[in-house]
Amino acid sequence: MPPRSGFESIAFRQRRFALGMTVAMIGLYFGFILLIAYDKPLMGRILVPGVSLGILLGALVIVGSWFLTWTYVRWANTHYDSELDRHR
Repeated sequence: MPPRSGFESIAFRQRRFALGMTVAMIGLYFGFILLIAYDKPLMGRILVPGVSLGILLGALVIVGSWFLTWTYVRWANTHYDSELDRHR
């Protein structure tokens, strides 16, 4: 494989990071869905009156997606954009 130019290298790193974030989000979401599908008694376990484990984990999926979004935006602002500015 021939050496990459500056922009190709930046694009490669961006795609690799985005793919990692995508895999993490898919794992988080589908892990939750699989628990709902295959372990209903676990998800229905009441932690405190009015809150089951399923509700808590559902809220954590939402918070996890916000965290992954924040992580990607922070990475893009600190690494991706600065490298693009350097190569322009």
